[in-house]
Amino acid sequence: MESATSTPDLVAAVSGELTPTERRIAREVLAEPTLLAFGTVSDLACRVGTSRPSIVRFANKLGFDGYTQLQRHVRSDLSHRLTRPSERIRHDDETVPGARSAMDSAIASVFEAVEGGRLTELAGAIVRAENVWILSGETSRAGAHAFYSGLSMVRPGVRILETHSMSTDLSGAGSGDAAVVFDFSRYRRQVITATRVLANAGAAVVAITDSPLSPLVELADTWCEIEVPAIGPFDSSAPVVAIAELLVSQVAKDLHNEATVRIDRIEALWEKTEVFL
Repeated sequence: MESATSTPDLVAAVSGELTPTERRIAREVLAEPTLLAFGTVSDLACRVGTSRPSIVRFANKLGFDGYTQLQRHVRSDLSHRLTRPSERIRHDDETVPGARSAMDSAIASVFEAVEGGRLTELAGAIVRAENVWILSGETSRAGAHAFYSGLSMVRPGVRILETHSMSTDLSGAGSGDAAVVFDFSRYRRQVITATRVLANAGAAVVAITDSPLSPLVELADTWCEIEVPAIGPFDSSAPVVAIAELLVSQVAKDLHNEATVRIDRIEALWEKTEVFL
């Protein structure tokens, strides 16, 4: 079988059928696609800590006749989406049209992710929450800050968690709160740990991530998957900022009167304190 379907979509389609070993294989394939694209069955089996037959069974479960056919698929799917920035520099043959195509596809994935009422569902927990906690990994920081900037304008009780004060801040989280988490491959250990603390405290978790096998998914009450392409050596912030802005827009719409009153009050204070020239 040769498929135009992306590797993450193939994995998502059978995620409920994967054994624990196959889930480990899937995580490695999605996090480090170059290993499968250019390595042998033995390379992948050694990396995951499993057997060669387990790798072949994983390929079969995804609908391929064997490892070689899965490898061809991943090579075509890989494009310039390499995980490590240094490897991206080494392999980069990107052109401006190529970057534009990747960005277009990523922004399109954002709008696809929030179709069919999904944006309202994602915003619901944020609207209802007493406090909103925002967490992010390094590559998604621009989106998290855009979300914080906009959301704090339309509702109170918004906090962005920073590394230096995370433990202290987390002590104030509880039931009735919401956590909005942005993180993508390679997932930050501290982000996952903090998300788990918030979930255990009773906060509703809204996760913005890039794979159904993201460690955030099992912690989330609601989540969505967006595409985050590599532009040069680093992941693009554009799709993360885009979904952050759409979320703020939906929250403002849902809060309506409360958001309007708050924004007017902030504007009056800005004028009084001569914030702008």
